[in-house]
Amino acid sequence: MNIRKWFFLFWSCMAVGGLATAICGITMQWTDPEFGFMGLDASGFNFAMMALVGLMFGAFSQMGFFAYLTLNYIALSVFRKSYLWNTLQGYSTVFAAFALGYLLYEQRTNGWFFWLLPLLLMVFSLAVSYVKVKQTKAVAFVPTAFLMFTVTFIEAYPALKGETNTAAIIFMIVPLFVCNAYQILMLPRILKSEATESASSAKPVA
Repeated sequence: MNIRKWFFLFWSCMAVGGLATAICGITMQWTDPEFGFMGLDASGFNFAMMALVGLMFGAFSQMGFFAYLTLNYIALSVFRKSYLWNTLQGYSTVFAAFALGYLLYEQRTNGWFFWLLPLLLMVFSLAVSYVKVKQTKAVAFVPTAFLMFTVTFIEAYPALKGETNTAAIIFMIVPLFVCNAYQILMLPRILKSEATESASSAKPVA
């Protein structure tokens, strides 16, 4: 991937993060008037501030995404066989689902939230993995599920530890999930366009 393509992915991911965070935050503010920066009387201010926070979420998501790509490259070099690395990722995803539920239960969040969030996150992760398979190959299913669930879980950990509340967790985990989904689904298109451009530039002039 060249610098131009990487820069496009970077700023577009930040834009997606800003929009997703603002929409998520304003929606939560409508359902809970106490959520937000200055209350419903300053909804325009809140939207702008949430969008700025979302830009940081987008940048943070991209850091996690490229960290995973680096880890994936190293792991494939170590394991040699891709199915071994995929198996480890599959087990790690299942373990992360139980770990997320246990962490929420331990923090005494709402009685329904500690099992509903891992379930919903897993369902949406599998849905993104299915789309990814349609884009590329069947072998992409497990790595995509690992990225969407486990990496999102790790990125959202600051909102899960210590004094937690449902609103704070949702406000952070939803934009991160959206940003990760955007990156993993956009990457094949970027690489395909780059390959097309390289092939076109390599054609001899008639």
